[in-house]
Amino acid sequence: MVATTLPMRADLSVDYDAYAEHVRRLIDAGCDGVVPNGSLGEYQTLTAEERAKVVETAVEAAGDGARVMPGVAAYGSAESRRWTEQAAEPGPGSVLLLPPNAYRADAAAVRAHYAEVAKAGLPIVAYNNPIDTKVDLTPALLAELHGAGDIVAVKEFSGDVRRAYEIAELAPGLDLLIGADDVLLELALAGAVGWIAGYPNALPEASVALYRAAVTQDLATALPLYKALHSLLRWDSKTEFVQAIKLSMDIAGLPGGPVRAPRAPLTPAIEAAVRAATEKALAEGLS
Repeated sequence: MVATTLPMRADLSVDYDAYAEHVRRLIDAGCDGVVPNGSLGEYQTLTAEERAKVVETAVEAAGDGARVMPGVAAYGSAESRRWTEQAAEPGPGSVLLLPPNAYRADAAAVRAHYAEVAKAGLPIVAYNNPIDTKVDLTPALLAELHGAGDIVAVKEFSGDVRRAYEIAELAPGLDLLIGADDVLLELALAGAVGWIAGYPNALPEASVALYRAAVTQDLATALPLYKALHSLLRWDSKTEFVQAIKLSMDIAGLPGGPVRAPRAPLTPAIEAAVRAATEKALAEGLS
């Protein structure tokens, strides 16, 4: 499932036609689906109307609501529930939900948050990103949320691959999804059953080949690909990940484009590093 970037025109308005074409291109390249309105989709900068239309566009372009997992993060639990109810109208298969992140929520607040949004009736994938949210969905807390019936899976972005084994022990029915591109192989070998991915936006075919090899534990195929792509995959875990992935898309001839403030253009040094890694991958036939 690709956490999609969102094409912007020069005036920073959303280019929905380009977005629809991008979704179709990802599906045609072998990706299983898309995750609109995540951080890569710059959801924090969208108006309510834009955010709703992005989901509608994704579902229509994907051709099957089950292929779409809208992000429904918001500062308040009631707002996240409203976004989930709104997302349900076009018919997506699930939603992706961060914990409360307006403050450092404790376990009780996290449980209440997921319970409230679960009332909307769509399957919820929890998103554990303690680096940015300062709220850690530990394996024990995930087991509680799963046991309560409030989540069906977790996008694990902590970078700690050891957690895969503890999650499997405490919540064996909870699906583990790779949340950071640069630990894809490690989490796949640890039993992850999916990948909410960033860099397939720019290199979809190579990313699909890497993922399929990783989850089937075909190391002869996966390891060389992983090594070849890792200098790019690690940008998914850096502050400038949106700009970096959009730059790689531009270089690959895909609809990357500008970002909205407060994100700023890449510094010359970072742009040069991303450009060099992308051009190297393309020269090696990875796309």
